[in-house]
Amino acid sequence: MKYLVSFWLITSPLFAQHSLVEKIKQLRPATEWSQTAAIRLQFPSFHPQGMVKIGEFFYMSSVEVTRKRRDSSDGGEGVGHLFKFDATGKLLGKITLGEGAMYHPGGIDFDGKYLWVPVAEYRPNSRSIIYKVEPESLTAQEVMRFDDHIGAIVHPPSSQTLSGASWGSRHFYHWNLDKAGAVTTTTNIPEKQRISNPSFYIDYQDCHSISPNLMLCGGLQKFKKNDGTTLSLGGLEIVNLTDNRPVFQVPLLLWSPTGAPMTNNPFFIESTAKGLRAYFVPDDDAASTLFVYEATLK
Repeated sequence: MKYLVSFWLITSPLFAQHSLVEKIKQLRPATEWSQTAAIRLQFPSFHPQGMVKIGEFFYMSSVEVTRKRRDSSDGGEGVGHLFKFDATGKLLGKITLGEGAMYHPGGIDFDGKYLWVPVAEYRPNSRSIIYKVEPESLTAQEVMRFDDHIGAIVHPPSSQTLSGASWGSRHFYHWNLDKAGAVTTTTNIPEKQRISNPSFYIDYQDCHSISPNLMLCGGLQKFKKNDGTTLSLGGLEIVNLTDNRPVFQVPLLLWSPTGAPMTNNPFFIESTAKGLRAYFVPDDDAASTLFVYEATLK
């Protein structure tokens, strides 16, 4: 089956990459975003994590917590989900991912053939399983295991590398893949592989490849004010996967009716004839709504 991929124009992939990257770089804090839809999800969504749009369908990872964490050394208990739904919020399919204490899916990516989904223990410095999932059949295949919490994963379609961000996106990891998609990196020692993220602007919640060496991440940072209240600010960041440094950062001054930044949970952005269209699911459980925004750019 051939997919119509929002990030990648199959007939002209280099043009599509350039177009999307350059449009995102035009964004400013004052950019006007117009909400065009707010669609309540028609299924138990729990705590959404990562999302991509393939053609007319959405794929979203989510964590269902059945026992909350007691402290930073306890990951709690739960179930990892991957949902497929349409533009009306109707559930079309789902699978569970993970094993034992590794039940927390993170940010996901699509390489033109497979969805890539990390599932980790719900605590820092823990363990993860990386899966690739065939979108039509929702058939999952384990690709690797790693001794750290991988909270987001990207696999550029034209690259034989896999890149991940740790808990709070404080570290980056890169793995080499062979032509069959198997990991060829031999070591599984995080201390020898990790690269510190020099940016503290936002903690990434979801990331997507937007060129062979760039990923787009959305997330937020919480700031405690002098009066004891907390300000949550969302934003977008483009990261160069070659030198692991940000090349573009912009606040996203959009909040849901609950007060959550739009980039609190998963997001997805695609190019349009006039600019950009963005999809967000910032809220959990019964409040989970797919918000659609558009920005007109030059």
